[in-house]
Amino acid sequence: MNTVAAVADFRTYPLISALNGVQRLADRVLAEWADGRVSPFHHAWLRDNCPCPQCVYSVTREQVFEIVDASSSLEPAAARIDSDGRLLIDWQDGHLSRFDPGWLRAHAYDDESRAERLAAKPRPFLWRSDLQLPVFDYAALMNDNDALLHWLLAVRDIGLTQVRGVPTEPGSLKAVAQRISFIRESNFGVLFNVQSKADADSNAYTAFNLPLHTDLPTRELQPGLQFLHCLVNDAEGGESIFVDGFAIAEALRREDPPSFQALCDIPVEFRNKDRHSDYRRLAPIIALDALGHVAEIRMANFLRGAFDTSVEQMPLLYRAYRRFIAMTREPRFRVMRRLNPGELWCFDNRRTLHARNAFDPATGARHFQGCYIDRDELLSRILVLQR
Repeated sequence: MNTVAAVADFRTYPLISALNGVQRLADRVLAEWADGRVSPFHHAWLRDNCPCPQCVYSVTREQVFEIVDASSSLEPAAARIDSDGRLLIDWQDGHLSRFDPGWLRAHAYDDESRAERLAAKPRPFLWRSDLQLPVFDYAALMNDNDALLHWLLAVRDIGLTQVRGVPTEPGSLKAVAQRISFIRESNFGVLFNVQSKADADSNAYTAFNLPLHTDLPTRELQPGLQFLHCLVNDAEGGESIFVDGFAIAEALRREDPPSFQALCDIPVEFRNKDRHSDYRRLAPIIALDALGHVAEIRMANFLRGAFDTSVEQMPLLYRAYRRFIAMTREPRFRVMRRLNPGELWCFDNRRTLHARNAFDPATGARHFQGCYIDRDELLSRILVLQR
């Protein structure tokens, strides 16, 4: 069942277990649940999270109360469970707080509750050369929100997907990308055309092979999602190659811990310059999140500046860098496909490294269009669809 009591959120929270009792201690309240769990809530936390209309604006669900406006020694005058199963706190200053039990359980911070939430968080599915490529239908994604959600979950968890049946008129990619959110513009435009041209301002706009890389590592925030839509592909060569950068990083962590740590700790500068722009970013190749999980890969050898680190660290950095590049070339990690007209790739650019074999423009035309969307927009769209 879902609780119907108002909470300061756009979601409702399932009633996992009812409140059975409550105890007041010197600096906290102990909530006793029907399933036997006991969750402590400090007085400051309870007052800070009061969902009443005086503390949270009911239209935006955003907090207007600031904890500094309450006394640091504020205590409940009384704590009890009402007839609807909610936790009621009567504060000494006369304020009243009511907490929905579903919301309270979902935000409990006892060790067991926090461990449950951590275990429930989505984790990347690490893949290698035997990946069963997730393939989706354009018409379904454009017309069915359930199909859209399944696609976005695959992008989030696997980091590489293909969509088929996309119209091959230039600009068709825009409508697909906007099913997620707005497009992130760069110095290459809103939609960029990947074609061989004489006045190329990037190796991507040549017929050369492109080694495995992430796009725009020269930016403070690399684009989260990249789309590549095939309009024409008559030239010989030009196959797309992908590796899961997270899988390679985790393999490196197991097989060569000093090299893994070096790529996490020693920053490398990436540069992208043309006639009108000059982007530079100093950052590690492997970024970890607050829990120590691999969160981002930053790599493009053709955009890398000269290494600048201490005399002692330079040999270690080169050893680690060579090992990482060598691993991206190992067949155990590589997926290679030729993209056909009406098909597109959508992948996590901060995780999935992509490459292109050289192609011969004398054998036929090759025209892809691409664009970017930030990862935050993907995650937001998923949460809204899941409501």
